Amino acid sequence: MRDPQDLLSASALTAFRLNGQFLSLAERLAEPAGLTATRWQVLGAVLDEPLPVAGIARAMGITRQSVQRTADLLVADGLAEYRDNPAHRRAKLVAPTAAGLAAVRAINPGHRAAAIRLAAALDPARWEHALTALRDLSAALDELDDQR
Repeated sequence: MRDPQDLLSASALTAFRLNGQFLSLAERLAEPAGLTATRWQVLGAVLDEPLPVAGIARAMGITRQSVQRTADLLVADGLAEYRDNPAHRRAKLVAPTAAGLAAVRAINPGHRAAAIRLAAALDPARWEHALTALRDLSAALDELDDQR
């Protein structure tokens, strides 16, 4: 069995590389819609329901300040709006506008094509297994973080 410290290092390095690869792909996919990967990510987080900036940051695993800057830019460009939050007077909810929804929809054909190419390169069953393992790893890291 491999040393746990080696596994942690190899997992982290692989995750960092994978993150860079996903960001690069996301930039290419988002560009024709006039978005960046970061703007797409924030809009994507609020497609199902408006969320406060802190909720978006938690879901994405990034800083609240980074999400706030991106949300402010999206609002300034008319792609998102701030709404009153019945649960918290000062923490406004971020929601996509019709233009924001249209921008995300414009990404879908390229997103689908990339997913199909990836599924052809990697057996979908292996991909599903990898996704499960990544979720398990993320949950275990959350658990460790909660124990500090």
